[in-house]
Parts: sequence; structure tokens; C-alpha cells
Amino acid sequence: MPEHQDAPPETGNTRCCLVSRETLARERMVRFVVGPDREIVPDIAGRLPGRGLWLQSRRDIVERAAATDAFAKATRRDVTVPDGLADRVERLLAGRCVDLIGFARRAGEALSGFEAVRKVLLRGGAALLLVAADGSARQRGRLPLSRVGGRIVDVLVSTELGGAFGRDAVTYAALSPGGLEVRVWTEAARLAGFRAAQESWTI
Repeated sequence: MPEHQDAPPETGNTRCCLVSRETLARERMVRFVVGPDREIVPDIAGRLPGRGLWLQSRRDIVERAAATDAFAKATRRDVTVPDGLADRVERLLAGRCVDLIGFARRAGEALSGFEAVRKVLLRGGAALLLVAADGSARQRGRLPLSRVGGRIVDVLVSTELGGAFGRDAVTYAALSPGGLEVRVWTEAARLAGFRAAQESWTI
């Protein structure tokens, strides 16, 4: 996410991170539960039964929790932490973002393509701009980025964005106001904690 981007909206519900001990909004965290086989399971949607074990949505935090037996200490029981837990969380968060963008497309709240995005930005009809992390910096510099007030998501790659639109790859997309853009923005912020920071945008 660009450094100047505003924080995602928060509900006011907070949880304490097992590793950092910080109390943070749920929107900035990932919930885990102990499955029936005592394996630690990421609960990205926050709906699985059982006691929630909360970690800040950052790769280093999840990796530290796995390496220091934080889950076992919190539950006071033997648990199994699957290999590559942070990678699994990243894939789940990315998939959630793609699914939400796909929902927005089917609801008529999302469009893709450079020219279509540029036009909707110019007329002030975009609430959120999506730019593939592997896109051309030169081309994106031609977009009127100031029209979205910093609400720019750049943590997905073009093939992931393409999946949301039923295409092989998409580099530019925009979401209109309607509610789903808030959820995409929030989930993208969680995903950003697991991916290398993208370059800051200059507007």
C-alpha cells in the first residue's frame, strides 16, 4: 500500500496480538483457531467456531508466532503449526481480495482497462483505484491519481486482478462507491502486511 494511504475504516472492535501484545482493531489482524486435529487454522473471515487467537496482519508476526510456540502457550495445549503458515495466510488474503473485486464486478461496481479507468477517474466516479503491482510505472503516471484521494491499492499482481474480471491479466481497475470498495480496501491493507511494500505514489 502507498505510505500516504489512509488507514482502513475500523469498527471499534479490538483484539490483543499474541506476539506484539498490541491491542489493535480487528480489521488490522488475522484470527486463527485450533482445528479438530489440533492444527492451527487461519480464519480469514473470522467465522470459524472456537477460541480466536489473534495476530497482527504481518508476515513477520505470523512467522514469529510459529517459531516461538505462541499458539501453544496461548492455548496451553499441544498444537500443530503447519509449515508455511504465513504463505498460506497470504494466499487466503489475496484470494479474499480477488473474490470481493469479482463480487463488485458482478454488481456493476467495478470496471477494468486503462482508458475506462482514466475516464471514470476524470469524472470523479471512482472510490478506489486498483493497480497491479507488476504494471508499468510510466503508464500509471498518466492516470489522474489525485481523483481518488490516496485510496489506491497496489498489492495484487496483474494475474490476480485478471482473475477477478475473468481475464488472464488486468493492470488497472476502479471500484465505484457502493460498500464493496470499503471491504476490498480493508482486506488489501491486511494483505499488504504479507507482501513487500510497493513504491510510494507521488500525486
